[in-house]
Amino acid sequence: MSAADPTGNDSRVRGLTVAGVAMIGVAFGFARYGSGLFLPSLRAGFGLSIAQTGLISSAAYAGYLLALVVVGAAVARTGPRPLIIAAGVSATAGLALVAAAPGVPLLVAGLVLGGASPGLAWAPYSDVVQTAVPEHSREHVLGVLPSGTAWGVLAAGPLALVTAGSGWRIAWWAFAASALLVTVWNAWVLPSSGGRQARPPERVGVSMFLQARAVPLYLTALSYGITGSVYWLFAVQAVTEATSAGGSAPALLWTLIGLSGITGALTGRVVKRRGQRATHTLLLSALTAAIALLAVAPGNHAAIALSGSLYGTTFMAISGLLAIWSYQVFPHHPATGFSATVFFLGMGTMAGPAVLGMVAETHGLPATLWATAVIAALTLPLRPGPQSLTAHSGRDGLRSCESAS
Repeated sequence: MSAADPTGNDSRVRGLTVAGVAMIGVAFGFARYGSGLFLPSLRAGFGLSIAQTGLISSAAYAGYLLALVVVGAAVARTGPRPLIIAAGVSATAGLALVAAAPGVPLLVAGLVLGGASPGLAWAPYSDVVQTAVPEHSREHVLGVLPSGTAWGVLAAGPLALVTAGSGWRIAWWAFAASALLVTVWNAWVLPSSGGRQARPPERVGVSMFLQARAVPLYLTALSYGITGSVYWLFAVQAVTEATSAGGSAPALLWTLIGLSGITGALTGRVVKRRGQRATHTLLLSALTAAIALLAVAPGNHAAIALSGSLYGTTFMAISGLLAIWSYQVFPHHPATGFSATVFFLGMGTMAGPAVLGMVAETHGLPATLWATAVIAALTLPLRPGPQSLTAHSGRDGLRSCESAS
């Protein structure tokens, strides 16, 4: 790919970018988060309790974490292309299994298999950008790729409205068909050997991960994983119960999350202008408000709209903030440091649905959402240090920010 293009608008760069956005969209927007949008239909179709859906969701997040481990071990040897194709196959097969599932075992298998696809696509596509996109264009491409999640969520919302009730399987077959097309597309446009490392990654000591200034980062990532996974899973269920299950409010909520999530690509600009600490406070406050709004008024359309808009913006933006913050903490080993950050985020996504699902079973969804809002609020004091965003510049800093999605 030529680096001579001064604008970074080379057709191959555009092709990779759009294919990457589409892959992130089907992996995150459909395969990972789709169960939350269709939770009322899945519960009705398979006779699941709230607690059971929480456990199933946690199992799907476990598949995601396992995929991250596999990628970390394999990407240096295989390069990113086989792993990204595997992500597409995983998403396609998982979505199709859910669509065809006659009972709970295949439903769980489909959700776990589909849930692994984001972990397989996440870091490898970052490697593609690092090696196949001109250096002056990488920041732009990396800022656009995470918007795939928002576009996927945005597409799923209206589809859920059209296939409401017993037609939910049609939506999942559409998801699976989209994932298959995106997989073929990525297999066509991805470079065959880009991203393979010439030497093994440098070893780092355990003490790097145990430094005191990493603790607020880890705890914020853990909290973000808990609160995000609970909202994705239970928000539509809460709205459905409060609006008598027959209205368009659940699809409205999901669509607004997708629309507002597209603004998450602006995170880097906000951090540069406001600073990490102010941005952290702003985003965590908005996240707390988004969750609390559904806790106090899940049947009010204005509250639903505001909650979805706030959540979409903050969910996407906090991912970017964590990437930037992680680089400040681990400037000499940004990719390794961010992997540790993602580990804590993943632990939160596994624990949140299972633990708070049991709370919902006993005390109801409003109490669960209040507890989730409190967890988000308790994260407010865990702000980044006063480092400047430009304190450590260069290629390694870019590598850290690649994975925010």
